[in-house]
Amino acid sequence: MPYLPRRAALGLAAAALASPTRAQEAGFPNRPVRFLVPFPPGQAGDTHARIAAEALAARWPHRPVVENRAGGAGSIGMEAAARAAPDGYTYAYTSIGPMTVLPAMVPNVPYDPAKDFAAVAMLSITPLLLVVHPSLPVTTIQEFVAYTKANALDYASGGPGTVQHMSGELLRHRLGLKLNHIAYRGSGPAVTDTLAGTVLAMVDSVASATPHVRAGRLRALALTGGHGVPGLPGIPSIGDTVVPGFDVVGWTGLFAPAGTPPGIIRKVNADLLAGLAGGEYRERLEATGTVIPPPWSPEEAQDFVQGQVAFWKGVIREANLRIDG
Repeated sequence: MPYLPRRAALGLAAAALASPTRAQEAGFPNRPVRFLVPFPPGQAGDTHARIAAEALAARWPHRPVVENRAGGAGSIGMEAAARAAPDGYTYAYTSIGPMTVLPAMVPNVPYDPAKDFAAVAMLSITPLLLVVHPSLPVTTIQEFVAYTKANALDYASGGPGTVQHMSGELLRHRLGLKLNHIAYRGSGPAVTDTLAGTVLAMVDSVASATPHVRAGRLRALALTGGHGVPGLPGIPSIGDTVVPGFDVVGWTGLFAPAGTPPGIIRKVNADLLAGLAGGEYRERLEATGTVIPPPWSPEEAQDFVQGQVAFWKGVIREANLRIDG
């Protein structure tokens, strides 16, 4: 048997180990990909996931399947995605709450965002909207602040530990408002009760609240960040009016289980960003009030998420926030 130098032998061994991954990447995708969405249907993340799936379906031989795995403030769906095989065929399509806020508040969530996931792409970075039922006697954010300093008021969110919840609690803490959080299992039920006047205020995603604001069924008072969103001109931000520097945004993105081949992550990123670069799918996202971020690479998306984790840890310490239902 001919002598094989040690370096060459190691090279062949590495190639043998790498070849299944390369073959996996070369044939990707050869079956439907799953997007696990840790929210119920109708929530902003669910809407965005379905638009992303359609954008990829136009480029791939198989349409991605969107599966809703709601519950546990998003932890049920996130755990399922984290435990999925890292073969490129399962992703979490999630948001700021389950990926950054919830783990910062609950030490025993059954997944670790830093260790169990790799960022693939960011699809939306959008402020939230403070809305009230038309029967509440306030028409501006300044009037809302004055009213809730003098009167106790329940406000709804899509669940404990969500960015909607955290935005309301941060506003309460910064201004000393008499706000009481009412948690729902998703934005849909919370909106239903706010429309009915069961609760009179809510912090919601722009995508979810906009149709009701346009129809006059809810009154928009302020954005939680930024300086305006498409489709709702003239809405001021909290930071520009009553709390200087207040800047809270919601975001959604696609995340792969840790260990997913980097080549597959790069392909999904490139195909998704290309599908949303212009035309129908981008227009549909923007029609929901979404601000689409720059076309970040997976590494840039990961850096953004890490910055968000640090921000929310600081907020939670400052306000002594906790999940209280």
